[in-house]
Amino acid sequence: MKLSLLFISGFIFFGQVSFAQGDPEAEMSAPSAGIEIKSNIIYGKLVDAAAGRPIEAGSVQLYIVQKNKKDSLIRGMLTLANGDFRFEDLPANYDFKLVITAISYKGNEQLIPLKTNSGTENRQRGNKDFFSKDLGNMVLQSEIQQLNEVTVLSTRPALEMGIDRKVFNVEKLITSAGGTAIDVIRTIPSVSVDIDGNVELRNSTPQIFIDGRPTILTLDQIPADNIEKIELITNPSAKFDAASSGGILNIILKKNKRIGLNGIASLGVGLPGIINSNLNLNLRQGKFNFFVSGGYNQSGGVAKGEAQRQNKENGLVKDYFNQYTRNERWRRFSSIRFGADYFIDNRNTIGIVQNFTNGRFTNDESQSQEYLNATGRMEYYGRRLATAKSRFDRNSTRINYKHNFPKAGKELTADITYENGDNNENSDIFNAFFYPNGAEYEPPSSVKNDGRSDNRQITFQTDFVNPQGEESKVEMGIRVYQNKFKSFFNAYSVNSGQLVKLPLSNNYEYTELINAAYFTYTDKKESWGYQFGLRAEHSKFDGVLIDSAYKFGYEYPNKISRIWDALFPGVYLTKQWSEEDEIQVNYSRRIRRPRFWQLNPFIEINDPVNLRQGNPQLRPEFINSFELNYSRNYQNGNFLAAVYFRNNPDDITQYSDTITAEQYQELNNAGVDPNAILNTFINASTTNRYGAEFTLQHKIGENFDVTPTFDFQYSRVKANIGDLDLSNDGFSWEAELVMNYKAIAKNKRSVFHELGFQLSGEYESREVIPQGMRQPEFSIDIALRKDFLKKNKGSLTFAVNDVFNSHRFGVIYDTEQFYQESFTRRNVRSLRITFSYKFGDADFSLLRRGGNRGGGDDDD
Repeated sequence: MKLSLLFISGFIFFGQVSFAQGDPEAEMSAPSAGIEIKSNIIYGKLVDAAAGRPIEAGSVQLYIVQKNKKDSLIRGMLTLANGDFRFEDLPANYDFKLVITAISYKGNEQLIPLKTNSGTENRQRGNKDFFSKDLGNMVLQSEIQQLNEVTVLSTRPALEMGIDRKVFNVEKLITSAGGTAIDVIRTIPSVSVDIDGNVELRNSTPQIFIDGRPTILTLDQIPADNIEKIELITNPSAKFDAASSGGILNIILKKNKRIGLNGIASLGVGLPGIINSNLNLNLRQGKFNFFVSGGYNQSGGVAKGEAQRQNKENGLVKDYFNQYTRNERWRRFSSIRFGADYFIDNRNTIGIVQNFTNGRFTNDESQSQEYLNATGRMEYYGRRLATAKSRFDRNSTRINYKHNFPKAGKELTADITYENGDNNENSDIFNAFFYPNGAEYEPPSSVKNDGRSDNRQITFQTDFVNPQGEESKVEMGIRVYQNKFKSFFNAYSVNSGQLVKLPLSNNYEYTELINAAYFTYTDKKESWGYQFGLRAEHSKFDGVLIDSAYKFGYEYPNKISRIWDALFPGVYLTKQWSEEDEIQVNYSRRIRRPRFWQLNPFIEINDPVNLRQGNPQLRPEFINSFELNYSRNYQNGNFLAAVYFRNNPDDITQYSDTITAEQYQELNNAGVDPNAILNTFINASTTNRYGAEFTLQHKIGENFDVTPTFDFQYSRVKANIGDLDLSNDGFSWEAELVMNYKAIAKNKRSVFHELGFQLSGEYESREVIPQGMRQPEFSIDIALRKDFLKKNKGSLTFAVNDVFNSHRFGVIYDTEQFYQESFTRRNVRSLRITFSYKFGDADFSLLRRGGNRGGGDDDD
């Protein structure tokens, strides 16, 4: 703890010194004719060619131009609200080049020859040693087409691949229109979503971020229409949270900064029971940028599951058990997100984002159970009815600040995020058992559950970037994260109208605290690039069972001799073989901390034959991750290959066994099966994964593109429980394919003209787990999209998810005590029709001043 605090304190001091040494900002005005010039100056103003308005936040870069040498960047800035830019303290006897870029405008370059006549302009004023060059109004041509109310920009591909990450532009994934983040993520190569909505990347659990920060929202609580893009980072650097051992999925929500009023509205319906609506608005005026988005999502459906089990004794089958489940689910949730950015001046921006989300879920489950003897003859059967209702409310607030130093690329950012939420759930469960002739086997049982939880998270983070030259830079930052969680779950047996509290009641609370600091250095020498980084994290988890005062948790490191538990290095080496070919090798050390439900020692009975219990003795696992990546760009697309190895000592692994007689006695009144499986967690000795992944993005002609991905993996698990060997190994593979086609008809008025088609599919082979394997699974989604109305302002999307109703999750357990095959489903096949309408007005202004429609900018 002392070491972590010392590390963070040192970083804060260093950052403050660096900040204090920043160059002072200059006044953005031209020199008066009668004032002596004591600095070499180049200044000017960016102006929109069509409207004559000043252009704010345009990028202006100044280069020194030397014969037979590469142009050298010496200054860079963003233009002010009135379009002004200014560079002072420039070296004499050089020619310069100005490079100008701005969103939605064509770029501009201008040579400024001052080497031979640098003093001419000012010698007339009596200033022989300094020059001042006024470039006047620099006029930029718009690169967009203004179509009445709609602004059409050039489009990005659905997948942008880099050597360290993949970026998925959600607007192009039309199969997810009107859905949730789960529908989006299922289309991402190498990523899968299981029955409980948990995400796996290369068979490991990635960390989910929203706008670069942790979140308490689940994926099905995020509308797909609110997502701009998703970044996938398979082996994060030291800049990122050390708990991102399985990679990072960063969900970036929509928020643009285009001038004027822009927005998109959508409304959709479908089966089963689907209704969705969404509205995104953005208003940019003067120094302010406002945005708001809100929506409502509803879906239903009946999901089915099955389980067939053989219970064994001394290697022989002693009886059989079959279970069939039908679950009718309804989900309704709504959200609103709004915020503002205030551009204080050219170098300072402050923003705030507020989010509210709530949901209401219901589940009506009916379950039939068959109990058969060793010969397969039914001895008795059971009926289980369960009705559950739950609701949640979440809200989050983020305040962020950014300071750009005069030195190009040098910046300081800081933000604080507060999230809180609560959840309430109640359920009624009825169990009855009968002989084959219909007579009562035993008295029925009834259980009533009532639960609620409260969650509070706060995150503070600051990052500092300081370029050391054209190719090198230093990055550093600190992060403080605290998570407080309280949960109250009471279970009662109902006998003759009387409530008797069961030992299943589970009241607990915990506090998780993580302090972190990092440092990275990046540089490039000719065709070689490298990055070295080190992250230090101190983590502490304190949990307590409220009723019994039983405490559990961990602290890493808990003493100075365990300092290695707090250090997470990262090394990245890149070679640019040519303009098209790049290769990278990297290594990082990460941590995976047990989640609270993996530590909680009480038993959950959502399923009477498949129970779950945490293990408070679990330890965090430390992961060593290696990757070799090769990237090639060619005329019609790009190709990315990766070979990886992941070593997981103390791997957190699920372990399953039938409940003991003592446990059954404790749970008898809850209607639990005497042969129920109890799933818990252990630390395996080690798990090693070897893999290779190949992704191709290829364009065929002008209207057709395909993106296939293949991932091959070999896993080996070593684990023991006493004398019981749980070791297992095996080979698995995954394949995903996304295809896009846009029809072009000779008749431009044809309904088929520019009709878009998209198909996405995935297949996962069998995968080994310590006591068995996961069953293969596959699914296919298709969608059609047609843009129409005047200037293509409207679009209609028809999507079918899981065309063959095949997306289910199956598991085989094969142990000395039992053999079981089971499958479950979370969602069912769905059909959606979604209408979207885009609108925008670059001249929109809330406050009109005279005849000016320029959004509040001051013209000179």
